[in-house]
Amino acid sequence: MPGTRKQVGATGAQTVTISFAGFNRAWAAWTADRLERRGVTVVQQRWDPPVEVPLEESLRDLTLSRGRVLVILSDWYFQLGPRSHEEWNRALREVVAADPDRFAAVCVTTSALPGATSVLAAADLTNVGADEAERRLLVRLGLPTDPLPEPVDARPGIRYPADTPEVWGGVPRRNTRFTGREELLSKAYRALQDAGPGAGVVTLHGMSGVGKTQLAAEYVYRFGSEYDVVWWVPADRRALYRQKLAELAPELGLSTGAEYGERLRAVRDALRRGEPHSHWLLVLDGADEPEHIWDLVPTGPGHVLITSRNPEWSEHNSNLVEVPVYDREESVAFIRRRAPRLTPAEADQLADALEDLPLLLDQTAGWLNDSDMSVQEYIGLLEGGIDQDVVKVSADFPLAFQTAWSILLNKLKDTVPESVDLLRLCSFFAPGSIPVRLLKEMPPGELPEQLSGLMNDPLLWNRAIGQLRQYSVVRLESHESVADEASSGESLYMHRMVHQIIGKDMPERDRQEFINVVRRALAAADPGRPTDTRLWPAYAEITPHLKWADVLRSTDPGVQGLVLNCLRYMYLSGEYRAGIKLGARAMEAWRELLGEDYSRVWDLRYHYANLLRAVGDYAGTEAIERAAVDHLRAERGPQDLEHLRAASGLAADLRGLGRYDEALNISSWILGAYRELLGDQDSRTLNAQNNLGTSMRLLGRYEEALELNQRTLEARRRLLRPRHSWTLYSEINYATDLRLLGRYGDALSLQNQSARVHRLVMGSDNPQTLRAEHNLALCQYRSGERAKAAALFTRVLERSERVLGEDDPLTMMFAASQSFFAREHADIDRARDISEKVVAGYVDMLGEKHPYVAGTRANHALILRNVGERDHAHTLLEEALADLTRAVGENHPWTLGCSINASALRNLVGDPESAAALTDSVITRAVEVLGRTHPLTLSARIAHAADLRGLRDLQRADKVETEALGDLAATLGEQHVHTVSARSRNRPYWDFEPQMI
Repeated sequence: MPGTRKQVGATGAQTVTISFAGFNRAWAAWTADRLERRGVTVVQQRWDPPVEVPLEESLRDLTLSRGRVLVILSDWYFQLGPRSHEEWNRALREVVAADPDRFAAVCVTTSALPGATSVLAAADLTNVGADEAERRLLVRLGLPTDPLPEPVDARPGIRYPADTPEVWGGVPRRNTRFTGREELLSKAYRALQDAGPGAGVVTLHGMSGVGKTQLAAEYVYRFGSEYDVVWWVPADRRALYRQKLAELAPELGLSTGAEYGERLRAVRDALRRGEPHSHWLLVLDGADEPEHIWDLVPTGPGHVLITSRNPEWSEHNSNLVEVPVYDREESVAFIRRRAPRLTPAEADQLADALEDLPLLLDQTAGWLNDSDMSVQEYIGLLEGGIDQDVVKVSADFPLAFQTAWSILLNKLKDTVPESVDLLRLCSFFAPGSIPVRLLKEMPPGELPEQLSGLMNDPLLWNRAIGQLRQYSVVRLESHESVADEASSGESLYMHRMVHQIIGKDMPERDRQEFINVVRRALAAADPGRPTDTRLWPAYAEITPHLKWADVLRSTDPGVQGLVLNCLRYMYLSGEYRAGIKLGARAMEAWRELLGEDYSRVWDLRYHYANLLRAVGDYAGTEAIERAAVDHLRAERGPQDLEHLRAASGLAADLRGLGRYDEALNISSWILGAYRELLGDQDSRTLNAQNNLGTSMRLLGRYEEALELNQRTLEARRRLLRPRHSWTLYSEINYATDLRLLGRYGDALSLQNQSARVHRLVMGSDNPQTLRAEHNLALCQYRSGERAKAAALFTRVLERSERVLGEDDPLTMMFAASQSFFAREHADIDRARDISEKVVAGYVDMLGEKHPYVAGTRANHALILRNVGERDHAHTLLEEALADLTRAVGENHPWTLGCSINASALRNLVGDPESAAALTDSVITRAVEVLGRTHPLTLSARIAHAADLRGLRDLQRADKVETEALGDLAATLGEQHVHTVSARSRNRPYWDFEPQMI
């Protein structure tokens, strides 16, 4: 569509109509901007004459426009149609030569153009800078070239098209055969331009092979001059998307450390704020599963363009632009550009046979132009079909694709057979971005003879790559320079459709040979330290390819080690569901392949159990770990390191099942064994010490837990590094113990710093980071910083539900906190709704007798009390108190806290004597277990004073209250919320907090 813009205050003395091919929109926009700044009225007219209209007539139509016609000359301008040079020469002589003053031109290409274009006397804008190009443009139009004064608003001009944006990365090379799609490009552009701040998200969606990626790339090249930052990110896998987005940090000049999470956070924050650049474009290519990455889509003043087969992006604040197959005119034009020897009628027949699918048209027309086969013969082959037992593709592929691909593969075998070898190698990586550098980095001795020649002979490699690119089977990723298009590069891109079908017609000998090469390449790329967060990007790149290389069928120790390290990475990075799938498949495959007692199978059991335990399957993991413990103890003895590791897992399972005494006994024995075998400072000994501290905490032995966790933290800071994930984990444990002991200020100070480092090092969505922030919210809450706690509780729960799911143990722990916070801060309906889900979730996961079920029911009883359901609340609370007493004993802090709540309900239902007796008993036990000035003991003392007042024993009540208030002021401070509340005679309550295991 033509668009008219006129500078405010322009005289209108001159009008210029710019005629340009859509491919050259950036040149048209820059030219218009330069002219409008000098008071020229500009009309932009995209040139795309109907093929059925004579060229002379279309050129004459241009003369109907106002003022001079400025043609932007490029090979694209003359290819539209397409038209031959002879047609163009005739039209230019007849129309332009007859009225040369109406036409002017600038040339933006070095390609050969029709000879008669000389009549346009074009100014050459190639290979010159912006200032010189502007001068030549003005001279050609007879306009003054004097410098303009700086405008008052100093608005930035449109970028010179030969200059790339300041930040540019990952964008595929421009497809010089791109055809049509003008309406789609305009629709996407308008949708982004019209969106409000933070809402500029457009999704190009459609079936495989319709050219969504090519359309996005063309959008970038046409409109990229309007942006300061253009960054292309593969988005088919969450981990890879996070890695590539984090790589933008240094390009934006952001000062960050090397840690993956720190870079990612900095990038998202910079894009949100629009600093240092507010005009940014992020392209998310292949985002077919919005539920996996929608929470990572940046907001801010820039734009996001997504390609996807999934229209569900509309549910995530994205405008949808559907990308259909070509219409027939586009198909014919594309085929004739790709295969000039075909007539329009033949192109139409071919388009009909191939169902107008752009990917298939591209591949077929390319090689058909180089062969002697006629279109009729080719269509005959298509109609003849192929063996459906040999090639099967998914239902959304056009039927013609199967046969067309077989024909193309035969063509490749006849011309450059090495290209077929390379293609087959690539089929054992995941579709999309394929890191071929991993193959080229392998030692020559690791490769079979036929592949060694391909990998180590640059000429042969480049020839194979060139042939595949020529027929659009693969494309080079953008790492390579334009001047070295055939270079080895780092990665190739293979479309899903090509990937799915390429391996179906492969000899079995080649299949085994090629798959083993890819397995060894992946194993060689294993960084070897999945606990190091700085190496997580490497694992994020490797893990998607494990399935396609069928690594679980390999007996190579290096490949097996890679599988175990990837499982460990998935556990530590929070990719639990993907890790469980891999672990389950590995268990089945390795048992069959290696046998139950093979050493690596025991390693696998350990990693698989960790992943299952992370999602709350404690009964399942107990069965796995107990079988391992019994077998390894019998076969190797109790001091065997693998037996100790399995026993450590079993202790964790018992903690998850609420069997804390059993877990403590095992954890204590394990720590002693490790100290005897490895010494105090080995990382495995410190892990055992950490686990013993956790068992102590769950038993309410907070002082002992604190002492153990302090020693563990100090040792890990010395032996590992301050930012190691295990060191940070110890900080959470130590801060938790401080908080549970009532040392709120110390806990808050440590946890505040630790949460910040967690975000930087591990990323905001890592489960360990969520734990750190949740403990920070609890520290803020207990310290009286209620507003900060409210925001953080909500944010942590929302992120956990999104990343881990509503049924995850961490999510339920966070939800329990959100519920009791909402109960006390005027959102009782939300509190009740969350609490009911938490209780039901724990019953389903852990069973009726688990202490977490009793504890969260005690919390729920307080909600019922607040809404007036006193009898129900009383009954539920008494049941919870009995269950907690049976589960953890009458002196456990959980039982003591629940007793404080129970005494309040006894008062409400008319049993003040029993209430006073209960709080009196709680004080005695709490002083013994926690000390006289622990916050829980102080709460019991304040509650007992209230109970005594209820019995009209005012003298004792005042004495108890006065002493408790003095201790509260001395312990927490005169202005602490608990002190103020107690002074106002608000009865205290206790909240049950599910703990980490």
